[in-house]
Amino acid sequence: MFSHDGNSQDIPPRLQDRVDSLLVVTPQTCQEIDKLLGTFNIDSTALRYIEQRSLSKKYYTGQAYALNNLGDIYRNQSSYSKSLDLYQEALKASVDADNIECKVYSLNMISTVYRHTDAFNSALDYSQDALELAETVTNPSTGLKRSIIIALNNIGGIYQMLEQYELAIEKYEKAMFLEKELNDKLGLAINHLNLGECYESQGKLEPGLKNFRKSMVYYEIIDSKTGKIKCNYNIAHIYVHQGKIQEAIRILQSNLLKAISLNEYKIITNIYINLGWAFIRQENYDAAETNLESGLALAEKYELNAEKADSNKFLSELWIKRDDYEKGMKYFKESKKYEERITKSLNIRYVNDMILRYESQIRANQLERLAQENESVRLKLKKNKTMLIIIGIFLILLIGILYILYRQSQLNADKKLLTLEQSMLRSQMNPHFLFNSLNSIKLYIINNEKKNAVHYLNKFSKLVRKILEASSQREISLAEELETVELYMNIENIRFSNEINFNVHIKDDLDTHQIKIPSLILQPFLENALWHGLSSKDGLKNIDLEIAKGKNGFIEIIITDNGVGRDAAQKIKDSKILKRKSVGIDITKERLANFSRDYENYFHVDIIDKFDEHTNPIGTQIVIYIPTI
Repeated sequence: MFSHDGNSQDIPPRLQDRVDSLLVVTPQTCQEIDKLLGTFNIDSTALRYIEQRSLSKKYYTGQAYALNNLGDIYRNQSSYSKSLDLYQEALKASVDADNIECKVYSLNMISTVYRHTDAFNSALDYSQDALELAETVTNPSTGLKRSIIIALNNIGGIYQMLEQYELAIEKYEKAMFLEKELNDKLGLAINHLNLGECYESQGKLEPGLKNFRKSMVYYEIIDSKTGKIKCNYNIAHIYVHQGKIQEAIRILQSNLLKAISLNEYKIITNIYINLGWAFIRQENYDAAETNLESGLALAEKYELNAEKADSNKFLSELWIKRDDYEKGMKYFKESKKYEERITKSLNIRYVNDMILRYESQIRANQLERLAQENESVRLKLKKNKTMLIIIGIFLILLIGILYILYRQSQLNADKKLLTLEQSMLRSQMNPHFLFNSLNSIKLYIINNEKKNAVHYLNKFSKLVRKILEASSQREISLAEELETVELYMNIENIRFSNEINFNVHIKDDLDTHQIKIPSLILQPFLENALWHGLSSKDGLKNIDLEIAKGKNGFIEIIITDNGVGRDAAQKIKDSKILKRKSVGIDITKERLANFSRDYENYFHVDIIDKFDEHTNPIGTQIVIYIPTI
């Protein structure tokens, strides 16, 4: 614990008068205390004075207020150990005061400190407690609303650490809704920064950059030097991803000096590490080593595990590029050691259990409220039997109408699905494909290549049969689908003079016979890769189809080609007089959306443009996420 020595001789007389008034009025919200203290510069000395005077008068709300604000000062200086002790003292004072607002604020701040020091289990515990406590208040004060925002942000931060970015974004956007209501510019600045980090982690660089710039606008308005440095650091991070190395280095070096002047050692550490990363991309290995070693030294000094992992990872990459594999392996092992510590501290199963516990409690509270409401309704209905009969008749009619609407909706959905199946069959059995396939086989016959003609005629007939069989089934095994697409690729490869290298890779010992998928969904993506990605490409032409276990119980089907890329393909398509209209992918996406209605998870398709280190297009990747049933 700290000795809070607030000497009254160092306190201006007018502020002493305000504190005396505070002890007489004893307001119970932080907003009222702020208003009473006025515009004085309340530094750490003044806060210690307020804390001592409040304690002497047993005004525990004032004591909690002072301790929480002292904790904020140390937290903003990244002195997490000191700030944690102060927040815990504030929590005790809040309990003595029986003040929910101060208690929730202390819980939130303890969670924030734990999150910054990678103690994620404890961070989630305190955030959940804060949110549960805050939500017990029917009409929360402005201060309590701000605490709800902090709790949402902390929980969003935990989701972000768990790489559950969509869930994190949902929490941040809920917090932003309240921040806009309160016109909280600092909160909006922080949340746009958080959203930018989530989008960047998802590989969505443009939305990430957009949010970082919005955050910068708010930090400019409130003139937060630390906030502006954080925004610039993240913008530079995106620039490195985009290949704008020199611009990123300029921003990082400029903001390094500013961070050093503010003694923000965690930010300084990250800037050094990212300067090292940028210099590696620039092949300036000496500068990279200098910056990475500086970042590692700071990370070790201040026990920053995530930064230790990152600096060792980049040092490993650096020494491998210098052909010193022994040093590269040394740093790689160090990086893995700290990554394992972080993973251990996350304790994902425990965190998920805590989240489920909280959500279960919320549902239980909702059910309890519903039970109370139902009891009230039952008592009223008992007093008026006529009303009960009317309501009963009304409910029967309503149920009947809802059932009719539901049946109509089902019929419409089935009709739509049937239309989609017919459209898919037409797209896969289109006359253009049939004509060209038969024409290719005819050429073998004309050239007296009987074996090839018979071989491909057998494949063609088998393909047609499998397409017709699959079209009558709603689901087929992945093994059957792979057999169909291999036949399709063999037939199409005739027209490409057998230049296409098509390979199927099945990973993680998956049993493709047990995996069920909607029938005929892969061929449109392969057709697209052939005719838009590879048909205009010179040289080696590859299509790889990979099946692997994904996250959260999904199976991932990844189709990768080394074609000209979507932008170039579109330009070529626009320049043609006769344009090949591709509708198969749109139909497939719509079919997957319809199938998703029957499953807990959703079928999902991502289209990823691939680029080399000079941002030149080197192909396209399709990722189809199939939920396990």
